[in-house]
Amino acid sequence: MQEKLERRSFIVSLLLVTLAFTLLLKPFFTPIFWACAIALIFFPVYRRLMRRFPNWRNLMALLTLLLCIVLVVIPVLFATSSFINEGVNLYQKAQSGQIDLSKPIEQVRQAFPGINALMERVGVDLDELKQRLLGGVMSAGSFLAKNALALGQNTLNFFLMLGLMLYLTFFLIRDGEKLVDLLIRALPLGDEREHLLLAKFAEVTRATIKGNLVVAVTQGTLGGLIFWILGIPAPLLWGVIMTMLSLLPAVGAALIWFPAALYLYAIGEPVKASVLMVYGFAVISLVDNILRPILVGRDTKLPDYIVLFSTIGGLMMFGISGFAIGPLLAALFMAFWEIFMREFINSPKESSA
Repeated sequence: MQEKLERRSFIVSLLLVTLAFTLLLKPFFTPIFWACAIALIFFPVYRRLMRRFPNWRNLMALLTLLLCIVLVVIPVLFATSSFINEGVNLYQKAQSGQIDLSKPIEQVRQAFPGINALMERVGVDLDELKQRLLGGVMSAGSFLAKNALALGQNTLNFFLMLGLMLYLTFFLIRDGEKLVDLLIRALPLGDEREHLLLAKFAEVTRATIKGNLVVAVTQGTLGGLIFWILGIPAPLLWGVIMTMLSLLPAVGAALIWFPAALYLYAIGEPVKASVLMVYGFAVISLVDNILRPILVGRDTKLPDYIVLFSTIGGLMMFGISGFAIGPLLAALFMAFWEIFMREFINSPKESSA
């Protein structure tokens, strides 16, 4: 009886300490998550290096981390900085009256009068829609300007989080296998289930982040490039926006390049508009239709609608990191239910047979 009481008291204490430690780490959730994700993605590189230089663990882990910084961190920082600068510049011009944001909308309405009749038929007031769009654009610009100022004021905090992420990534790359073995020993779920769940976690994380990012960056780069070739203002800004929108399956960059093509038709640039329209359907959209199922859907084994809803839900709940966390949670949810049905529902039937 005494032993049972001691065991229960210890379990309760263990749960309380674990909860307190989790709350302690809550402010660092984002850098911890991305450290785990980057370590998973770049671990195969480290393993290959270790096969050639088995006695240089620290150096090979550091070399892998430097490769990650060059291929991922620096380009992301550059693109983010350029996006914020161009977005704030555009917002300031619109606020000062140098750019009239309502003019393109009016030009499209005049060039395509059928849009007015179609919108009226479905009960949409175009003037109200225009005001909402303009209000949304100005709110987004104001939000971007305020956050750019806040980011400048919190530069130390930003680089602290970045440094913590890279610091943790180094140890996860170097000691990842030992930590996974320790986790399997510690979790009371059964080794076979734990191996399955951890494998699913690694598989979905790699597929989602690599797949979604490759598709998004490819679409954004192609979109920004054609905007630059056609002389559309702020191609880098629109390229980054297309990259961000491409993280959403079934939505993507068409939300930018299709209205841009309509606008080119409206201002009397049919050649440029046709080039952009053909390029959008034949090149930008084709990237999504070909690469996403190969890089994301095939590896995660998730239906497209699950990927879409989990991605949107993840973005709403976790911010930009949600494009990876959402599908990951969906995959773990399905993996847990697969284990449950296999072991707790199918097994009794099979044993009775």
